[in-house]
Amino acid sequence: MNMFKHAPRVAWRSNKNVKIGSGFGWTSSNWSGYAITKTDSDFNSVSGQWIVPTVRPSSSNAYSSAWVGIDGFNNDSLIQTGTAHDSINGSASYYAWWEILPAAATRIPHPVSPGDRMRAEINHIGGSMWSIMLINDTKGWTFRTVRPYSGPRESAEWIVEAPSINGQITRLANYGKVAFSRAEVNSGNPNLTKSNGGVMIQDNVQVSTPSAPNKSRNGFVVSYGSSKPKSAAASKKTKKLPRKK
Repeated sequence: MNMFKHAPRVAWRSNKNVKIGSGFGWTSSNWSGYAITKTDSDFNSVSGQWIVPTVRPSSSNAYSSAWVGIDGFNNDSLIQTGTAHDSINGSASYYAWWEILPAAATRIPHPVSPGDRMRAEINHIGGSMWSIMLINDTKGWTFRTVRPYSGPRESAEWIVEAPSINGQITRLANYGKVAFSRAEVNSGNPNLTKSNGGVMIQDNVQVSTPSAPNKSRNGFVVSYGSSKPKSAAASKKTKKLPRKK
């Protein structure tokens, strides 16, 4: 049985001279998007919104996921939730999931379609316990689970990923674009800068590229390919997710 997992960031390294987008702070073989790292305080919450993209089916299997999470940028821990948009046997496949490494991803048994507006929030609720919440505003469903997590809380992320199967990074699906908005960390604006952004490179080709942050510095767009997309519109007010006791 194949083991499907989302992985910590794998830094891209090559001896070849590959031209990449200027001004970004990092490169990876499996991540693209934005990540911030800890300065003084631990990351105790992260949230964000995105629109489920439309994947272009391909002759060979390819995979993509959009997610919000904590840790994984410079360590092997990770707590996250998001959506998958894959091309399997020539057909597009979409679903929601959550994951705490080192376990594999767990599918959320609710429908997901292209164009759905997703909201995610991960919160430390005390002790070793964390709340993972994913909401599909378009279809009107809410998923929440409370789980133990003991990672170091050193980074927070809003990412498009090429996930791994049996420990091998998959080929990134042509997902078009994903617009992230209303990002928060520790209940505040992450104040993203372009240096927080990173591009994905596979087989020495830049395959996924973020825009600069929007004017509010809490949103951006990630696009398939090497061209930098236009930044997302500024998000002036963050819609809070409902709390459950």
